[in-house]
Amino acid sequence: MPGALVLVATPIGNLGDLAPRAVEALATADVIACEDTRHSRKLLSHAGVGGVPLLSLHAHNEQARAEELIARMTRGDRVAVITDAGTPAISDPGERIVKAAIDAGIAVEIVPGPSAVIAALAVSGLPTDRFCFEGFLPRKGKDRRERLAEAAREVRTVVYFEAPHRVRATVADLEAAAGGDRPVAIVRELTKRFEEVWRGSLDAAVAHLAATEPRGEYVLVLGGATLEPVSEAEVDAALQARLAAGETKKSAVAAVAGELGVPKRVVYDISLRT
Repeated sequence: MPGALVLVATPIGNLGDLAPRAVEALATADVIACEDTRHSRKLLSHAGVGGVPLLSLHAHNEQARAEELIARMTRGDRVAVITDAGTPAISDPGERIVKAAIDAGIAVEIVPGPSAVIAALAVSGLPTDRFCFEGFLPRKGKDRRERLAEAAREVRTVVYFEAPHRVRATVADLEAAAGGDRPVAIVRELTKRFEEVWRGSLDAAVAHLAATEPRGEYVLVLGGATLEPVSEAEVDAALQARLAAGETKKSAVAAVAGELGVPKRVVYDISLRT
């Protein structure tokens, strides 16, 4: 029988959310690749799954481990991939091994289940018809500033992950970039005993976090911006300011597109006419 890569979603907090099909996929795998073997053994013990060998698969060894696991799947093994919580490859290890399996012509299967992104979005009370997932913002520097500028003009609902020791700074930065009146939901400890959903504006969110001690893992759901149409003159002015400051045309076009929420091709065309 040909081998396969099986991505298995695991609970984001409540072990009762582990699906029967997920248990079956784990019990019938030849090997389970997981972020933390100690954490995963607790999950497997809860599910009554034993006798399946575990291999660590994390951000620092995924590329090397992928080669080993591809070789096993080529020989016919079924390799299950799990993370500490949620769906593999979504802000967790898994993306590289999926790509490697596809390139090798190996079947990739999915056992869907818990997702902090979808769970937080659903309970946020914000529009769900159009949304984007940004994961963790860059911690500092130009990349962070650019991503915050993009958030300021993003018309879709945006979902972020954040750690407790950085959540205050991130919400304050979002407030500074996007304005205090933007709606936001702060979702904490999803499916766990102290699950909490706070809803309000960004300026109120800054005050809320200042008055409470951040604990647990956070998902931030930011409402989309309401934008006025951007004129060609505004785009040109923003371009000229960046070019005058010494940026290359390529860099200026990308930055203005993100800052003003205008397609990059449109900004590039304007740059050719000025």
